[in-house]
Amino acid sequence: MAAKNFDLIVIGAGPGGYVAAIRAAQLGMNVACVEREHLGGICLNWGCIPTKALLRSAEVYHLMHRAGEFGLKADGVSFDLDAVVKRSRGVAKQLSGGIGHLFKKNKVTSIMGEAKLAGNGKVIVKKDGGTEELSAKNIVLATGARARELPGLEADGDLVWTYKHALMPVRMPKKLLVIGSGAIGIEFASFYNTLGADTTVVEVMDRVLPVEDAEISAFAKKQFVKQGMTIMEKAMVKQLDRGKGKVTAHIETNGKVQTQEFDTVISAVGIVGNIEGLGLEELGVKVDRTHVVTDEFCRTGVEGLYAIGDIAGAPWLAHKASHEGVMVAELIAGKHAHPVKPESIAGCTYCQPQVASVGLTEAKAKEQGYEINVGRFPFIGNGKAIALGEPEGMIKTIFDKKTGELLGAHMVGAEVTELIQGYVVGRQLETTEEDLMNTVFPHPTLSEMMHESVLDAYGRALHF
Repeated sequence: MAAKNFDLIVIGAGPGGYVAAIRAAQLGMNVACVEREHLGGICLNWGCIPTKALLRSAEVYHLMHRAGEFGLKADGVSFDLDAVVKRSRGVAKQLSGGIGHLFKKNKVTSIMGEAKLAGNGKVIVKKDGGTEELSAKNIVLATGARARELPGLEADGDLVWTYKHALMPVRMPKKLLVIGSGAIGIEFASFYNTLGADTTVVEVMDRVLPVEDAEISAFAKKQFVKQGMTIMEKAMVKQLDRGKGKVTAHIETNGKVQTQEFDTVISAVGIVGNIEGLGLEELGVKVDRTHVVTDEFCRTGVEGLYAIGDIAGAPWLAHKASHEGVMVAELIAGKHAHPVKPESIAGCTYCQPQVASVGLTEAKAKEQGYEINVGRFPFIGNGKAIALGEPEGMIKTIFDKKTGELLGAHMVGAEVTELIQGYVVGRQLETTEEDLMNTVFPHPTLSEMMHESVLDAYGRALHF
């Protein structure tokens, strides 16, 4: 069997892989992209996109209940969970189909099957009708990650769910336990809580959303509790006893174990890289805690082999994977490629209220020895936020006292996942506090708070 020759083979068609394949094709390469399950990977099919569709339904439902505040009437407000899920799946399907179209347009060869590295630039693809051999000088691993399963807390799809089960629920949970309060855990907690589930979140760290700035975490927690959630921090689920239609959770806090009954548990305790069955060991690829070790240019140390996205480690974000895909394609094409800096990548969580951040937290900035100026501005001081009926939130900015460099920005409140990009661009352009102060922000907008937060860092806030 003669191997089909390509300039580049990409393994995995998620937001890292499909973008790498398209960019490489744009640069004149003959590219194959191998995918074992769905074009678009977890992000489009089981992650970012369908969860946002679900959360949008919950947001509209929440607003319908608030109709009276806006001088409107909405009686007998209810929801149809099956219809909510159907819409979410439709959105995912539309985008996944779009990738097939983009591959055709860019002349990327799309191959459905399971790939394994066979040394010397060779890839064996296991397909329904047998195997196919491909070869290329360059190979990009973009196989992503999956939910971490802890012993005794494994998902069964009935009582205990992963994010996949939570996206296509077999029922509406009445009493829900969410294990883990990172982005995935808190988004599902927010969704089901808004639809009326009695929701408890257990977090092993000392606060919810532990990667966020402590002040933002505390603000978000206050809002979650106000919405009826029970938040248990510095807590650990030690054991789940599964019965008929119920789970008894053994939860340890302060050295004491208490038991509580739930009808549904969602486990969101992190992810592990999809490294199995790829032939990495045989090639001597270095792996650390289920993630492929790479340099800043995503090179694995094996000639012509790169790893991007979730398989290459944190931050586990689709936009990081996509940018790494572009960078690697440009590097292979001999262009001047810039490494993706993790500290310049924004994180967004689409709970209610939304949370978004970029750069260093206040604690990290101090830890790294910076003298800092910190500015804050609350949503309650912003005309647009009040007009929207969204007065709960804040924006926090952190500057280097010596140079005026924007070290970090942290937000909680309505639409902050859209606002954060202003600070991301600012950091990319190496903006100082003076540049931001001299920028004219349009009125009335939520973005004016970004300006005010900068002014506040220098004792110059005008509206609070």
